[in-house]
Amino acid sequence: MQGHQLKNQLEGVDLTNVVQPEDSIISFQSRLPLSLNKAMRDFIERYPNWDQYRLVQAALAGFLIQNGIESRSLNRLYIGNMFGSSSLIQGD
Repeated sequence: MQGHQLKNQLEGVDLTNVVQPEDSIISFQSRLPLSLNKAMRDFIERYPNWDQYRLVQAALAGFLIQNGIESRSLNRLYIGNMFGSSSLIQGD
């Protein structure tokens, strides 16, 4: 699959500066190993401005970019998730 097709498979959250109106958004389910699920929950508890959707989007986009998928919209999605103004504000 090409990069522009893969970006359409990412589930979006309300990131109006990242997800463009013309982007298609779909949902998917996946079974996770318990250790991965726990690590994800621990991260979200520590950084409450992140949620499971944003975390999965950032991780998947980062993986695809690191493995040679070239797409401006995928880059925007990754950068918006990782380096948005509130990307790693620590919770109380």
